[in-house]
Amino acid sequence: MQPRNMSMSGVVDLAAVKAAQEAKAKAEQTRAETARQGGVGAVSPADLVIDVDEASFESEVLQRSAEVPVVIDFWAEWCQPCKQLSPVLERLAVEYDGRFLLAKIDVDANQMLMQQFGIQGIPAVFAVVAGQALPLFQGAAGEEQIRQTLDQLVQVAEQRFGLTGLTVDPDAEPGERPPAPEMPEGPYDALLEAAVRALDAGDLGGAVQAYKNVLNDDPGNMEAKLGLAQAELLQRVQDLDPQQARKDAADRPKDVRAQIAAADLDLVGGHVEDAFGRLIETVQRTAGEDRDAVRLRLLELFEVVGADDPRVAAARRALARALF
Repeated sequence: MQPRNMSMSGVVDLAAVKAAQEAKAKAEQTRAETARQGGVGAVSPADLVIDVDEASFESEVLQRSAEVPVVIDFWAEWCQPCKQLSPVLERLAVEYDGRFLLAKIDVDANQMLMQQFGIQGIPAVFAVVAGQALPLFQGAAGEEQIRQTLDQLVQVAEQRFGLTGLTVDPDAEPGERPPAPEMPEGPYDALLEAAVRALDAGDLGGAVQAYKNVLNDDPGNMEAKLGLAQAELLQRVQDLDPQQARKDAADRPKDVRAQIAAADLDLVGGHVEDAFGRLIETVQRTAGEDRDAVRLRLLELFEVVGADDPRVAAARRALARALF
């Protein structure tokens, strides 16, 4: 089986897209600062390759993908090409010095994960970046091709998502993961407080602008990203007629704008699973620009609910199945 999907052009962006150069500079600055502090929170080279199963997938893959790209190697003991590919991936994980984490999943023991990723044959290699799954290649691949793909993955992770990767301490004992150092309070408290006051006063436009002002200087500020997603959601629904919007969605199931508007209303009304399910079903029956629009709105709603919510984790897996 020949490799496929060696390009990273299909990566899914976060709702609040970072300015590429600013995010990359921030990632490099954070890594350098951690190194200057003596590698506090560092892992050993052995911890760059981990075994993952269905029980640990959310914590070891989805959650950790917020700090480092996670490359997933789907393999099985009986798979001869896997025995050639896996050692190469393991060696490169150490060589890339924390720029990505390699998660190994035995498909025989984890059939559900294999089905969720839509895998038809192994070896199959995926990546998860900031909670978003994307295919890298399937089947045997040469080391040069693998390196090119990993280079693109690392670049995308830094430039689009501001991921800093892991700091590797060669003297650290395997399995030790000391907590990262506490970061000093940022300089944006006044702006964030102004945004909250604007929200409380019903000034949604003012809140949106205040959060954007923070993100212009600090694209990775999670509080501002969450606040912006919430403020923009409220701004979108404030002029909607809920009854008419829901009627439009029911009458026109293929109308992307109608489904997006109804999903926004679902979320504001607390019907989280309904909002996610509506958009995932719309992704399944659309293509091209329409599919992209629905997918991006779904990612924005993930931001509103929060990555730690189990409903988001379930919807991310359903989205991955719908996309791939």
